[in-house]
Amino acid sequence: MDISGGIKASLAGRYASALFDLAVEHNQVTAVERDCDALRDALASSADFRSLIRDPEISRGQAGSAIGGIADLLGLAPLTRNFLGVLAQNRRLAALPDMIRAFHAIAAAQRGEVTADVTSAYPLDDGQIATLTQKLTAREGRDVKVRTHVDAHILGGLVVKIGSRQIDSSIRTRLNSLAQAMKG
Repeated sequence: MDISGGIKASLAGRYASALFDLAVEHNQVTAVERDCDALRDALASSADFRSLIRDPEISRGQAGSAIGGIADLLGLAPLTRNFLGVLAQNRRLAALPDMIRAFHAIAAAQRGEVTADVTSAYPLDDGQIATLTQKLTAREGRDVKVRTHVDAHILGGLVVKIGSRQIDSSIRTRLNSLAQAMKG
């Protein structure tokens, strides 16, 4: 399947594409996707990790050692560990979050899937997620993987992002629209 030229044109996309090709060659796409999820979660929860990948004063060797320790801690597959070592050696760790997103996009496109980022004011239960997945799959005409986020600021309703499209049915947006209409 052809992958979007936009993804492959970026630095992160080229690295992600190379990682995907290696993962396919070694039959480890699922393992690498799992590792990317673990890395994304670690980046989201650790300010130290985010600082590490962006600090230009850390030498290549220090970055490689630190990344090796993180890979051990997260139990990453050897292919992912080697990839992170290459990023550290080439001083490309700052692009890791973009590479993770690009890898997921490439893998999803290969499977014929699309990812929907769903933001709700409160956590959705399994039944709600299943119903939402079913409705989005029917709407999109292909498999939809739902990734949920909680943001109390939307007050209620949902914000669904699929690619560059957004469906915003949040109460906050409705209230803002009503306020604008009342202003005249």
